[in-house]
Amino acid sequence: MSTRRAVILGGTGGIGSAVARALLDASGRGGDDWQVDVVARTGGPVADALAAAGASFVPGDRRDRSVLRDLLRPGADLLVDTVGVTRDDALQLQPFLDDVGSTVFVSSKAVYADEQGRHANSLDKPVFGGAVTELQPTVTAGDGDPTSRDGYGAAKVAAEQVLLDHGAPVTVLRPSKVYGVGIGRPREWFVVRRVLDGRERVLLADHGRGVDHTTAASGVGSLVRLVADAPDRRILNVADATAPTVLEIVRTIGAHLGHRFDEVLLDEDAPAFVGTTPWSTPSPFVLDTAAARSLGWEPPAFATAVVPELDWLVETAHAVPAGGDVPWADDPFWDRMFDYGPEDAALALLSLGLG
Repeated sequence: MSTRRAVILGGTGGIGSAVARALLDASGRGGDDWQVDVVARTGGPVADALAAAGASFVPGDRRDRSVLRDLLRPGADLLVDTVGVTRDDALQLQPFLDDVGSTVFVSSKAVYADEQGRHANSLDKPVFGGAVTELQPTVTAGDGDPTSRDGYGAAKVAAEQVLLDHGAPVTVLRPSKVYGVGIGRPREWFVVRRVLDGRERVLLADHGRGVDHTTAASGVGSLVRLVADAPDRRILNVADATAPTVLEIVRTIGAHLGHRFDEVLLDEDAPAFVGTTPWSTPSPFVLDTAAARSLGWEPPAFATAVVPELDWLVETAHAVPAGGDVPWADDPFWDRMFDYGPEDAALALLSLGLG
């Protein structure tokens, strides 16, 4: 048995910490032991927990060239970049790729475009004829604002191309709607908070039939562990075993929390300003994971993989001091999602047959 070294950039985030735990859990189980260096700008409870599990926390900015040089010039068996977005981010890694046994770059399903050029972040959502494979065309690589609707996917494509064109064994992972403990934008909070707020009813547009594939961070971790043993140049979709509908997601979360909603399933005649969820989409967006499965990867099921995150969300909410809020509350993503006034007004209209 040998000891191998992994460097995880963004190692205390939701994806990075899941990768770290997957490697640490694999150590001592008849395979190689992993020395895991997790890199992040600041420490905190996640860094402390990973250190207690055997990882080494390295404070530093992923975009600081000196930090990368100190970490990667000695070489590594595995490099995982969970925070890189742009062409410049990829170029920073390029000088070290030949010193790494297997590099993993976490990209996004936002790179995919339909025949009309529409992508996941477009105002007009894409329409695909079926599950999206890695051969699906992408948006054009670009160097615009990566925080903008059109800039994010284009920036990711540019970064992918730089890394894959280098020739070293780089695996690009394309997840969708990632969830897990410590994730920066926990979409499941949409349901959890409603449970904690005692909401008896939940309004769901399009009868809750929307499908936007989910990806467990733990699934990303288990796939990275496989990729570490089989380095290659490739692109892999990574998503859950099946793509749950909005209604299935709401029911799954409610059931785990012991809460059953009165489901108000809206049709096209319902008020347009209610019923939208973080997973709502007018056309299914499902990722084909056959390529990853061919490596022996077994994607997790949403209903079981989401449980640790749900427990973490509840624990975090209960730990908030009076007058405070959860750490992710300032994310503009949540604007108006918990403004219950419009929902109650819509319910009143519907009860009168006016909706």
